[in-house]
Amino acid sequence: MGEEPSGPAPFEPGVRRARPLDRGELVRLGEAARSHVGHHRGGDVYQEREGRPDPLRDSLDADLAAADAGSALVLVGGLGPVAVGYAVVRLEETVNGRLAVVSDLFVEPDARGVGVGRALMEAVVEWATDSGCHGVDAEVLPGDRSTKNFFEAFGLVARKITVHRSLGE
Repeated sequence: MGEEPSGPAPFEPGVRRARPLDRGELVRLGEAARSHVGHHRGGDVYQEREGRPDPLRDSLDADLAAADAGSALVLVGGLGPVAVGYAVVRLEETVNGRLAVVSDLFVEPDARGVGVGRALMEAVVEWATDSGCHGVDAEVLPGDRSTKNFFEAFGLVARKITVHRSLGE
């Protein structure tokens, strides 16, 4: 006889398009992403200048509306029925054509390393390709090597460095 399973099979990572009913989970994950960014060098200035505006719910609603119009993609990443990550990507027109710009890609720390981030990014790249984009952009804060390595695994490379000098305090 074979061995008895020791417990339930682990949930496989999955990705789906976000729906209006996902707002609560998107807000929860967005708040966790903000907190995560705030712990990195440059995170405070990033939040002020380029971060998701308040109220978080309204800015995510705008992304969901843009997704309905075809100019954005909002994804929920999960393990089974539990949402543990999300991604938001918008199309931007450049002189060379369309560019997919990742504004948010976040997976809860306890759910990392099992493929949710990979599944989200694979869906982003597929959507960008299907949307006729010539590239994908994402931002990484200085010193956040794990995020940099994650994006590099998908072929993204640094193309710009922003420098800053604080004049206060």
